[in-house]
Amino acid sequence: MLIVKIEGKETIERAVKKLKRKYDNAKIGKTLRDRKEFTKKSVKRRDELKKAIYKQKLRDGERD
Repeated sequence: MLIVKIEGKETIERAVKKLKRKYDNAKIGKTLRDRKEFTKKSVKRRDELKKAIYKQKLRDGERD
């Protein structure tokens, strides 16, 4: 559970901004999406490799 303490005269908008930042940093949304349906480890690994290959191609293109 995420807890945001409001200090002093802090506004609600500022507190909501802190909450959103904590939510993103904790990766709660990503884990919820991942748990929504089961994916095999081999499929996850294949996707990771595709992403790594894509990133490497981008980096190689920048060096030229």
